[in-house]
Amino acid sequence: MPTGKVKWYDNDKGFGFLSQEDGPDVYVRAEALPEGTTALKAGTRVEFGIAQGRKGDQALQVKILDRPASVARNQRDAKRKKPDEMATIVEDLIRLLDGVGEAYRHGRQPDGKAAKPVAALLRAVADELES
Repeated sequence: MPTGKVKWYDNDKGFGFLSQEDGPDVYVRAEALPEGTTALKAGTRVEFGIAQGRKGDQALQVKILDRPASVARNQRDAKRKKPDEMATIVEDLIRLLDGVGEAYRHGRQPDGKAAKPVAALLRAVADELES
């Protein structure tokens, strides 16, 4: 079976291309991925069968050999705030949002001057939670 690497794969569209070690790129669809696999990351080493499709070679029965190390994740983990730091930030955010909620309860919209820092803090906390 040929081996190669994932050149690119669009998880939303469910297709991409594999680069062969000795040969042209091969089209791959989500149906060819191993059971339980819904995405491929560029650089992942794979083994696959090839069938002739309407528009050229198409991968069949993709087998993942090894996944590339996630440098981004290691860097992200190194930059993450410690849990005790995040606890303080989240508690402060809750106090700020309580004030915003109180204004809404009294029929007032927060003015732009007060709302922008709260919105920026919400975005920053969301980014930290997603990292």
